[in-house]
Amino acid sequence: MTTLNSRSETVLKALIEAYLVGGEPVGSRLLAQRSPEPLSSATIRNVLADLEGEAFLTQPHASAGRVPTQRAYRYYVDRW
Repeated sequence: MTTLNSRSETVLKALIEAYLVGGEPVGSRLLAQRSPEPLSSATIRNVLADLEGEAFLTQPHASAGRVPTQRAYRYYVDRW
């Protein structure tokens, strides 16, 4: 199992929970508002890009937010 750093875990958990509630792709602005740590939208976009590179997230199209993948859900269930 892959282990993420604490910032990536925080962002991934917030994204999954926001997606489960809203059912729509989640953007960095919403995550910045919901983050327990003070993170800028730019920092969150960098973390999202890293998570996408590791196959935890997908982006439906260029201007959309991100959507969790099966790998992200498995990490969420195993971790939390």
